[in-house]
Amino acid sequence: MVHIGKLIEEELRKQERSVTWFAKQLCCERTNVYSIFKRESIDTQLLYRISLILKKNFFYHTYEEIEKQIR
Repeated sequence: MVHIGKLIEEELRKQERSVTWFAKQLCCERTNVYSIFKRESIDTQLLYRISLILKKNFFYHTYEEIEKQIR
């Protein structure tokens, strides 16, 4: 199973963006961002917003996992 929080954190680091920047983009506190990093699953609306902010389709990772499971 994909750990979506870790993927989001990895992408944020890859883009060399700060947690503070990300929190501002999400209109939340930094503590909420760290909470997101710990999540194995996430609300689709929040994942949609994160995908737009980081310009990366995180839904694709879920799609890949589903494809592996149904084959």
